[in-house]
Amino acid sequence: MKETLMENDAKPDQTARTSESLDNQATGFVLRIEADGYGRGSVAKYGATAEAFWAAMLSENLSPNDLTDDWVAELETPIINTATAEDQKHCRYRLNRFRDYLIEIAGAPPRSEPPLDMSPRAVLKREYETYLRVQRGLSEDTIYHCLRFYDRFLTAKFGAGLGDLNSIKPDDISGFILRLREAQNAPRDKTGPSHLRNLFQFLFWSGKTERNLSNAVPKARHPKPTGIPRYLQPEEVDRLIEVVRDHKKTGRRNYAMLMLIARLGLRAPEVTAIELDDIDWRAGEILIRGKRQLHDRMPMSAEVGEAIVDYIKNERRGPDRALFVSVKPPFRRFKDAQILRWILRDAYDATGISPPQAYIGTHILRHSLATDMLRKGASLAEIGDVLRHRSAMTTTIYAQHDLDALRSISRPWPTLGGVQ
Repeated sequence: MKETLMENDAKPDQTARTSESLDNQATGFVLRIEADGYGRGSVAKYGATAEAFWAAMLSENLSPNDLTDDWVAELETPIINTATAEDQKHCRYRLNRFRDYLIEIAGAPPRSEPPLDMSPRAVLKREYETYLRVQRGLSEDTIYHCLRFYDRFLTAKFGAGLGDLNSIKPDDISGFILRLREAQNAPRDKTGPSHLRNLFQFLFWSGKTERNLSNAVPKARHPKPTGIPRYLQPEEVDRLIEVVRDHKKTGRRNYAMLMLIARLGLRAPEVTAIELDDIDWRAGEILIRGKRQLHDRMPMSAEVGEAIVDYIKNERRGPDRALFVSVKPPFRRFKDAQILRWILRDAYDATGISPPQAYIGTHILRHSLATDMLRKGASLAEIGDVLRHRSAMTTTIYAQHDLDALRSISRPWPTLGGVQ
């Protein structure tokens, strides 16, 4: 590679002088890292790594415009090898971030796209992904899990390749589900069968299979509820919410997140999906990005609004447009809603309140809100509006022992000539 550069460069000395006269982009990169909120130790490591890479560029008479994939690999390898065994992974990450900075700021060429896999299985996977996104309109998170089950099932059936799809039998499907249940120990998990149904519906819809095998996917055992869902007393909910405020770094954020669930009945993924632009402060409304990509506007109570304002003014940092972000630099949005389970688990431990069920999930706060509303005389229709249930029947789980509440959504008995 060095010989090729010399052959194409008629004036290597001039190139060297030009490279040396370039602004040291490592300096600007360190300022970016500092602006992201990293501590002194982390900033020093990022700076040392960037300076080492920049020095390696100058030693080869390279400018950012010359940073092809091959050159980057040649320059960064000795830097990574020089790092300690514990730091090599982080060193590679720092180098990748510096390259991203050079691509954005200094005109370095973008990374080369890997060659497109044209194997039958990869082509079919891309068709399936398009079907899920365009025909079904599923969320990116659901698409990700559907594609994972695509790979898992086809690997179990055909290995690394792709065999005759019409050779798939119902026994293959039930056997796969059984092995899945044994590995996960979750007999009521509905996600696996649901993702497989999507796959087989696609295969039949696209003409890849002669039969619609989605009907052969066994349903997960999921008994219908026989009573009011488990819930917490209002005073217990208040104690759980209040105790999270004591944390010095995350108290305001965690308090605002739990308030959105306990007072407005949001689901955990709906909380982490809120963007700063989703809040209409003048109207006192908040946009909720609900299930199946359905969006609703909800009125925001004063105490919820005050909690969010307190968090934004005194604790939130970073340029991400998500409302709730990590407290660690570079202060990015959460990849999923598991953070809320951890917050609630710690709140249980701090207060000594016993969870009403073995699985610690934030849905208990939704159930508690609905149960409290029912006790205070709210109708099932009002509860359904707050929880944004698409079907009135979903809300009836809160009134299975309340005949008056059930009557509020029941239809009149058909009559003939005024006689029932």
